[in-house]
Amino acid sequence: MHNPDGILYGRLPEFHLSENGTDMAALAAEWFTGRDIAALYTSPLDRAKETARPVADEFGVGVRLDERLIEAGNTFQGMTLSSRSVRDVQVLRRLYNPFRPSWGEPYAGIVARMVDVIKVVRKEAWGREAVCVSHQLPIWMARRAAEKKRLWHRPDRRQCNLASVTSLTFEDQKLVSVGYAEPAADLYRRSGPLVPGA
Repeated sequence: MHNPDGILYGRLPEFHLSENGTDMAALAAEWFTGRDIAALYTSPLDRAKETARPVADEFGVGVRLDERLIEAGNTFQGMTLSSRSVRDVQVLRRLYNPFRPSWGEPYAGIVARMVDVIKVVRKEAWGREAVCVSHQLPIWMARRAAEKKRLWHRPDRRQCNLASVTSLTFEDQKLVSVGYAEPAADLYRRSGPLVPGA
């Protein structure tokens, strides 16, 4: 997405993929070539639906909207944060608890909704593969929970870039591996720095 001001989009409507973002979505869809995709779910936000479209076109699967895949709730939504923000009283008063976090949706709540949707999608695509298009923090929380890591973390250390693919592989009911790929890595320089939570 073109985001020169570094705005935290959060759940705000009408934020669409830039031309570069559209190219990234196409590369992500291409990454799935040769796979047996049986289901495609996406967050209802415009940028997620636009990311899902090339996968739907490639595999001929319908796109299902699911609110559980939506971006994390965040009181900084719509704001531009910078290194100067740490001196802003409006920002500081929300940063009293990094473990919950105090500025947004609780990490445990994000994990609960992501686990719920993963269970539904696994059941639908049993024995095959599914794609869920979500947002950075929900994906990162699902991954940390799958890897049995503590949920609180440093946002600047998330391994979840634009149009990346985080894979959970199951054998029957058991999670056997977590994978990560960046099909659009060559285009990151064109998109500018990643804004956590955007």
